[in-house]
Amino acid sequence: MSVRICVLGSGSGGNCTFVATERTRILVDAGFSYREIKTRLRKIGEDPERLDAVLITHEHSDHVAGLPVLARKLSNPIFLTRLTESRLEWGEARPPVEIFQAGQRISIGDFEIDSFTVPHDAIDPVAFCFRAEGLKLGVITDLGYMPESVKHQIRGCDFLVLESNHDLDMLRVGPYPWFVKQRVMSRVGHLSNHAVSEFLTADYDRASQVLVLAHLSEQNNHPEIARLTAIQALQAAGAEATRLVLAEQWRPTEMFQF
Repeated sequence: MSVRICVLGSGSGGNCTFVATERTRILVDAGFSYREIKTRLRKIGEDPERLDAVLITHEHSDHVAGLPVLARKLSNPIFLTRLTESRLEWGEARPPVEIFQAGQRISIGDFEIDSFTVPHDAIDPVAFCFRAEGLKLGVITDLGYMPESVKHQIRGCDFLVLESNHDLDMLRVGPYPWFVKQRVMSRVGHLSNHAVSEFLTADYDRASQVLVLAHLSEQNNHPEIARLTAIQALQAAGAEATRLVLAEQWRPTEMFQF
């Protein structure tokens, strides 16, 4: 039985990732409209009606914009923390939800999913590692720095989605107001290319077959800067075997299958 994963889109305009086995299909976040999520799923041969669950990392709109409509269309539950749900507006009716606490292991079909806290300016932000068929897949974005707890959680990932949001120099001279720049650079903001480079050089265990850089800022980053910074760090770590891929805002990545 294979395990599949596709980043349907990632960036400040929306985030959504599809993770599946032959029998279990899960979305991480729903940051696009229902129509767009449906379109992107169909591009990879999937349909939202076949989803078994949706996992939500936090309440920011680029992660939940399409959730109220998606939830009305599905009969299966939305998994999120109690504090995160307290910040959402469901509209017509509250859908079936499953409440978990950060740090809790969640079982959904073929997957065992570890949830863990990440440092971000949301009320209760989490990230996830999925386990199935002896494989471990991590989806980690929206964090201001890499605490030891997160480094521990993602060790042994065969596939890793990791935020590489901004280039520090581009952010400093870019168009954002200073208070926004301070937020992005803070320990509860977003992970920079430099922070990713430091992690890959000093703490990466070289276990991942594929590393996907995600949540790249359109204003404060450039794909080739993020790519080159990560490639140099992987080379310094002796991890040339890890394949590097950049997620895009406007189209899905390829479907990765293990």
